Amino acid sequence: MTITTLEDKLKPLRHQLNTHKLYSVLNNLKDVSVFMEQHVYAVWDFMSLLKALQNQLTTTTLPWVPVANPATARFINEIVLGEESDINELGVAQSHFEMYLEAMDQIDADTNQIQLLVSNLQNGLSVTEALTKVKLNTETLKFVEFTFKVIDTKEAHKIAAAFTFGREDVIPDMFFQIINQSKTNSNSFSKLTYYLKRHIELDGDEHGPLSLKMIEELCGQDTTKWNDVLDVSKLALQHRITLWDGIYNLITSPTLEEA
Repeated sequence: MTITTLEDKLKPLRHQLNTHKLYSVLNNLKDVSVFMEQHVYAVWDFMSLLKALQNQLTTTTLPWVPVANPATARFINEIVLGEESDINELGVAQSHFEMYLEAMDQIDADTNQIQLLVSNLQNGLSVTEALTKVKLNTETLKFVEFTFKVIDTKEAHKIAAAFTFGREDVIPDMFFQIINQSKTNSNSFSKLTYYLKRHIELDGDEHGPLSLKMIEELCGQDTTKWNDVLDVSKLALQHRITLWDGIYNLITSPTLEEA
């Protein structure tokens, strides 16, 4: 299998994601708030996918020894640099997760639950334990659980599949749809717009293409690994679509519309 073949097989799911009805119902700041209160968990768990790859593909233990593929290690380290300590719109070093929380604060979206999750993790709770103590939409919970299920395999090619085809390779198109179709004045959520455009810039121009090369290097001529990547990628996209379904249902629920 090749990257081109793999991408062809994923086209139906990607089309379903890029044409999702969620984008058309982001009509006001209340809708955007609901979106962000669920999507923030995908922003958070992305970092664990990235760190799992860093653990697998770079040297993070002592004593240091050379890695098998310096080009892949450089790619992962560059993404860690950008995601964990990028420059925000004010020129200050900040993680993308922290940027997202500030963007939520800007429009008065509720950050209490995600902050509680982080606090519980900092206090030593496992991911499973911490997740049980926050109020999560079912689809959002399943999305996060899938992420950590892939991480728990400790198989670099599977983690890379979820990272590449569930995140890096689809984020530019997905975030473009949010900006393009949202009927809300983007000046009202300038911090979110900066975050989305920053990801479109990084993932579309740099990270996306490099992540595809990483997949090729990890799979090589191993048919089993290529099939694993296809399976994990399909599941990752399906979970993203289901996450979008859940957020759409929250936004269009009578309770929200009447609020």
